[in-house]
Amino acid sequence: MGEKVGKFLQLISTFLSGFIISFTRGWILTLVMMSCIPPAVAAAAILSYFVSKLSDSSQTAYVEAGKVLDQTVGSIKTVVSFTGEKNAIDKYEEFLKISYRATVHQGVIRGIALGSLWLIAFWSYGLAIWYGATLVIEKGYTGGYVINVMMASVAASVSLGQVSPCLSAFASAQIAASKMFATIDRKPAIKSTDDGLELENFLGNIELKDVHFSYPASPDKLIFKDFSICIPSGTKMALVGESGSGKSSLFSLLERFYDPQSGEVLLDGINLKQLNLSWVRQRVGLVSQEPILFTTTIRENLEYSKKGASQEEIRSAIVLANAASFVDMLPNGPDTLVGEHGAQLSGGQKQRIAIARAILKDPSILLFDEATSALDAESEHVVQDALENIMVNRTTVIIAHRLSTVKNADIISVLNRGQVVEQGPHAKLIRDVNGAYSQLLQLQELSMKKNEAHANDSNMLQQAGSGTSHSISQHNSRQPSFERDLSRHSSEGGSRRNSQTFSLQEHQNNENDDVESRQNAIRWLLNFHKPEIPILLCGCAAAAVNGAILPVFGLLISRAITTLYEPLNKLRKDSVFSAEIYVALGVISIIVNPVQSTLFNIAGGKIIKRIRAASFRQVVYQEMGWYDDPLNSSGAIGSRL
Repeated sequence: MGEKVGKFLQLISTFLSGFIISFTRGWILTLVMMSCIPPAVAAAAILSYFVSKLSDSSQTAYVEAGKVLDQTVGSIKTVVSFTGEKNAIDKYEEFLKISYRATVHQGVIRGIALGSLWLIAFWSYGLAIWYGATLVIEKGYTGGYVINVMMASVAASVSLGQVSPCLSAFASAQIAASKMFATIDRKPAIKSTDDGLELENFLGNIELKDVHFSYPASPDKLIFKDFSICIPSGTKMALVGESGSGKSSLFSLLERFYDPQSGEVLLDGINLKQLNLSWVRQRVGLVSQEPILFTTTIRENLEYSKKGASQEEIRSAIVLANAASFVDMLPNGPDTLVGEHGAQLSGGQKQRIAIARAILKDPSILLFDEATSALDAESEHVVQDALENIMVNRTTVIIAHRLSTVKNADIISVLNRGQVVEQGPHAKLIRDVNGAYSQLLQLQELSMKKNEAHANDSNMLQQAGSGTSHSISQHNSRQPSFERDLSRHSSEGGSRRNSQTFSLQEHQNNENDDVESRQNAIRWLLNFHKPEIPILLCGCAAAAVNGAILPVFGLLISRAITTLYEPLNKLRKDSVFSAEIYVALGVISIIVNPVQSTLFNIAGGKIIKRIRAASFRQVVYQEMGWYDDPLNSSGAIGSRL
């Protein structure tokens, strides 16, 4: 709105002052000239409407292309492992084609609309000269008055036509503002404010009473119905059960990500809704199955849980999480970058950093959502030791699918369809062979035996004399072959685009380029633009003709002034000729404006599409080490493109 408000006031002022002067100088000619206002306003309105619509279409396509880029670069190892580079490139280029078409259409519409405005303006001048000469002959007008009315009324008409884009901007701003203020004014059901109780001696007793809960997105699918459970302070409770039984939903209620539809969630006997939410979350530590690490250093990842933590506190958390052994070996210790989504660390290392982050808060309640399920046996053992270190004197709730990891829990609760069907320590639960826990245990043991039998069969096959060496040699020969396949796939993709992208890597954005590099980049761009040279030359020719129209118009104005002061017998003849010249200028304008706008939009759209597509191809086919640089994260690349 910022620019458009001033522009709107300026145009309205021009419109009012123009017609005040026109009516003062010659109201008859002004009334005739007002016939030009409706087509001028219509042309400007059509321009505003279609350009806005096409601009939205283009931006939407670029947003979708950005999503493809973000997903591809963010999961590049998965993309490469499935040789999905070509598929990603095709998707990206499809959205670029949509944006290119919108750009070309914008050029056509803008050219026609601007050409129409100039056509109307020039024809208005022609009308003013022709009819003004008649008024000079028949009504005693002077040449000066005709020129006054002609200039003022045309300026007023054109300014009124240009008001439409401003009104369109105001309408867009109102729509955007209504959404924005709707968000600002919305009163969230769960407020992360400083309101609420803060308990001085928080023990960590957890209790859920008669809870009914379903997620807002699926209100008809009930997760809990009359659900109740009690976890005393300092207790280590394990939650087990099939997927969808409500284990993770329980954690969402304890963190108060959601509120139950009915029932109570109590901490130390106080309803969670009455407590200060920030205070509660500061006393609850959550470690998820897939730990989220941010693209920064280990230290800054840990400080998310406690801003301004001291060196000693960070070191203590790392040691307690059994992470010191690998953190100390990293190049910069805790100040080492972990890469995008923690890509520089292994699964076990990421999990231990996440545990250290939870420890740094020194929480009274610890929530572990399958913290070791995705780890190998060795990493699981290390992480399990880390968990044992920090569970002391804390209320701990563990979600686990591997029942072997929860045998030492004080209480094991078996959940099924949002209900606690069994509860007790491991030794007690296994006594009931028909119980839910025993059946889960038997199923897991059966599955483990099958896996062991399969592994033993594989070992026996590998020990079959020459078969072993043959297998090894096959594996060794296959590995370089796979690498050659990847190399060939990459080179095949590269050979098809060498003519256009051979120098693309050398000239990608570099903020530290000197003047010579920038000049090289300009030369490269011109070279990259060769396919559009015929289009550009035609566009430049149309632009040159278009540029000559206004100087010619200046000559015609001086001729018009001379004509209006000629003898009456010559005045009529010369005024008709001048009007015809203005009509011709309008026709030229309606031709060259669309040609110029369309051709330059085609050329610009093509090079933008080509550069973005070529850049994306090069990005997708880089080696993995290239993505480890923070400058080549998905966000940085997306911003560059």
